[in-house]
Formats: sequence, structure tokens, C-alpha cells
Amino acid sequence: MTQVSHHQWGEVSGVGSVDMWVLQSPQVKVEVLTLGGIIRSVCSRGKDSQMEDVVLGYDDLEGYVSDQRYLGAVVGRVANRIAQGQFVVEGKQYQLDINNRPNSIHGGLHGFNKAIWGASEVEGGVKLTLTSPDGDQGYPGEVQVSVSYTLQGETLTAEYQARSSKTTPINLTNHSYFNLAGQAAGDVYDHQVSISAESFLPVDDTSIPTGEIRAVEGTPFDLRQQVLIGCRLQELPGPGFDHNFCLSSPRDAWKERHAARVSHLASGRVLEVSTSQPGVQFYTANFLDGSLTGKGGARYRKHGAFCLETQNWPDAVNQASFPDCLLRPGEDYHHVTRYTFSTI
Repeated sequence: MTQVSHHQWGEVSGVGSVDMWVLQSPQVKVEVLTLGGIIRSVCSRGKDSQMEDVVLGYDDLEGYVSDQRYLGAVVGRVANRIAQGQFVVEGKQYQLDINNRPNSIHGGLHGFNKAIWGASEVEGGVKLTLTSPDGDQGYPGEVQVSVSYTLQGETLTAEYQARSSKTTPINLTNHSYFNLAGQAAGDVYDHQVSISAESFLPVDDTSIPTGEIRAVEGTPFDLRQQVLIGCRLQELPGPGFDHNFCLSSPRDAWKERHAARVSHLASGRVLEVSTSQPGVQFYTANFLDGSLTGKGGARYRKHGAFCLETQNWPDAVNQASFPDCLLRPGEDYHHVTRYTFSTI
């Protein structure tokens, strides 16, 4: 049985009040903010039965208002990068904010992560709703969006839905940063990861996919069997993982499947992720640099967490061979991601 409660958590000047929703089962406790649909914390048990917060975040609302790293947030309309912030839909070219030079990332300068969402209780959780007006951040069409977080036992489910008045790209995900040793633990080098992907997307020097779909076999991106993150990072060129792993082929894109498993032997915690999205962006917090002060005064540094951003493939609106990311009038956008927190 999941207990659901909520209370006002703060006020964003000139915007409105922010509530915190608390979902609690015997195994897991989750805090959700109406600002950005943010997962503020996930407390799960280790093998010693002690609860530990495994999600990076901030002690107060101001931290989230000024945050530039999307800690815990819903990102959209389009998660990940769009090359040059440009795309063409139905013969018309659109220009978005450039907020990850030279590209657009995670919906623009004021994406879904900075909006205050409406909220209502549903069985075992909370349903968040948002209206994104036509032209929001440069995107066409008015979009009605909802994200439902529900908790059942050890499993947190995020269910995303949307409808649009015009054809528009859409690609929603959650950008939680996890450290199974605890949010203040420092790094994730002693975590083991596996991702159920036969291929990944190589990227150019601005992190835009080149268009190639490359087999993981024989590369440092072969994560089909569990590997230590720290050891694999040493084999990887560049600052770390920030790549899309292809969970399916473009023609078989929207079936729910197992995506990833991360385990931390010292604490005994395990996170397993399944999704109906065709990809997962595995990101090892390469751009945290110790300048952020998080919960309890923790300093978040490079490789201090990992993200498993279940989503469509990056820049899909500009790459015809990738899974279709366009939502058309009369169609329903719908996908689910499940996070299961257990112990070894």
C-alpha cells in the first residue's frame, strides 16, 4: 500500500507556489516537486535495511530555480540535443533557443523543467499536467502534457502522455542523477552497469549523432554484461558516457523492454529500468565539477552520479532513419518508464 501526501514547499517569485508530493511504500519513499516535475529524492533500503537518498538534488527551492543541470527534472518538449536548434516540419523551418552551443538541448532556455505543473492525486501517486502554448521555446502547436508518478512496492513508474494541436517533435524523459551509495557519496566508480543494447549512436564533437548506428561489440560501449563503471570510463575516449544506447530498431521502437541494471555491491542496492522508449541516454555526470552544493552540503563532482534517460534517439527530428519523434494532431503520445529499487 502506497501512502500519498502533499504540502506547499515554497514560492517562485512572480510564478507561483510549489508543492511537494510524497509517495511512500514499505520499501521506497519518493519526493516529487510540482516545479519541473522534479524527483527530489528517492530513499531506498540497502542490505543493512537502512534507507538512503539515492538522487542528487537541493535542500531548498532556490537551488532548483537556479539549477542548470536538470537535477531530477522532466525535460521537454524535446529531451537531448537538436542540431543547430533547427528542424523542418511540414515544409516550415523552425529555430529554437541555442542553449548548448551550437545546439538546442532539453527543450530550450525555459523548458518543462522550469514550469510549475498542475497536480492531482491518483492511485498510488500523483499526476502532473502542463499546457505548453503554441510557439513555446520556438516549437509549433499547443501541447497538453501529463506525467504520472506512481509507486507500487519497489517500483516507481513514470507515465508520459501528450496531445498537440499542430505537428511537433516531442521526446519526454526524466533527468534524475542516481548514486546508489547515497547522493553525497562522491562518485560511481564502484557501481556496476549493464545496458540491454546491441548498438549505440556515435556522436560528433558537439554531441550530435553522426547518423551511424554502430554495434557495441568490440567497443567500450558493450555494456551487455555488467561492468564496473570506473574501469570502463578509463577505456573510454572523452570525459565519459553521454551516448544513446539503442534498445530497439527504428521499426520496432515502442514496445516496453528491459533497458538497464545498475548495482552497488557495498550497499547492496540495485536499480533496474524498463521502458517503452527506443533508447536510453547513459550519462555519467561528466559536467558536474564540484561547484554545486547539494543536499546536506554535498559537493557534486564529475562522475558523482549516473543518469539513465529513457527517450527517443537524439536529433531524431533531423535524422530520417531514426524512430519518428513527431506528434501529429489527433495522435496520442504515450510511454512508460519503470524504476525498480531492490537489494542484492
